[in-house]
Amino acid sequence: MERHDACYRQYVQILREELRPATGCTEPIAIAYAAAKARSVLGALPDRVLVEVSGNIIKNVKSVVVPHTGGLRGIPAAAAAGIVAGDAEAQLEVLSGMTEAQSAAISPFLKVVPVEVRHADTPYIFDIQVTVFHGPDSAQVRLVGHHTNVVSVRRDGQVLLEREISEGSGSLTDRSCLTVEGIVAFADCLSTEDVEEVLEQQIRCNMAIAEEGLRHDYGANIGKTLLRGHEEDLSYRMRAYAAAASDARMNGCEMPVVINSGSGNQGITSSVPVIVCARATGRSHEELLRALAVANLVTIHLKTGIGRLSAYCGAVSAGCGAAAGLAYLQGGDYDTVAHTVVNTVAMDSGIICDGAKASCAAKIAAAVDAGLLGLAMYRSGNQFFGGDGIVKKGVENTIANVGRLARLGMAQTDKQIIQLMMES
Repeated sequence: MERHDACYRQYVQILREELRPATGCTEPIAIAYAAAKARSVLGALPDRVLVEVSGNIIKNVKSVVVPHTGGLRGIPAAAAAGIVAGDAEAQLEVLSGMTEAQSAAISPFLKVVPVEVRHADTPYIFDIQVTVFHGPDSAQVRLVGHHTNVVSVRRDGQVLLEREISEGSGSLTDRSCLTVEGIVAFADCLSTEDVEEVLEQQIRCNMAIAEEGLRHDYGANIGKTLLRGHEEDLSYRMRAYAAAASDARMNGCEMPVVINSGSGNQGITSSVPVIVCARATGRSHEELLRALAVANLVTIHLKTGIGRLSAYCGAVSAGCGAAAGLAYLQGGDYDTVAHTVVNTVAMDSGIICDGAKASCAAKIAAAVDAGLLGLAMYRSGNQFFGGDGIVKKGVENTIANVGRLARLGMAQTDKQIIQLMMES
């Protein structure tokens, strides 16, 4: 690959599109964004709210704390936060500018304004529609496919915006150009200034929230538990810092995270272990940036076949991406990266996604551990071969199998998970 190639420019654009800051778990934040936009179109504080969402949105919002709400969880809290104080122009940082007075107004709003939540009858896995009412007036905003993809805006039934609905990447750059071989070639020839801004923001934000998670008590304190007694062990530190960032994020921390594939946990998992390792082993800043490019792009490549939301835990893909980045950071070539990816997904592709919550931190730790083992296996001359379970000969064929497993094979699993969560 050369820097003037169209593929090189696509890879740069994919990183710029995917590595975006977000304050709070991205599914409740997407609801807050849609609600803030609907309130702006309505032009008044609503006296009634209707939120219609797909099952995967219910799953990913039910148990996670919405930032700036005083510990509130769930869809009504996310919608209320966006309505009361959200800045729709800020998109995934819709709640980042909230004042203490605005935060204090959310609970009183929920006590007097009914927020109805409906499980939408929709063919789309990612579907959010917020309708706000003030007397006879109404406004409606719908997102489909990804967290800021507004496909419809209406005011009193009048269409203000209507876009073709696509559950794929929508207006995002086509991800079909991604291959593991291409990703390694891209990192080899990368002019780091092309991606320096987004990657340095990822380093700054994701390490800051990891350190916050280790300083204070959040959720089940997975990161602190892992690190205790193992402070000098690099493999424990990589897992602990990643888990601690999720501890904080899933439990109401108001610090931003740079996401990957629409997920803060995936942004954390794909980046933090690589950063921790680079700092501990004295790697140069340029080496770190190249390794982060590999880690992030491998994660995106895996997630492209899986989809934004599924029953397949996104931490698995991101842990695999982190392992690929670590392999590259430590001098690994394409073969090393490819075998690390195959070894990793062969081990932990059975982890389910049952929504955003405190236990995500533990799944992140497990995914990073699998990635470290997958890399260690290849270094010691061991690997899984085509025909071993879902593994096929060739890394791209194995990645395609993972996508098929997650998207098609686990579709019924996803329905059962959602049903179980709605019953609890």
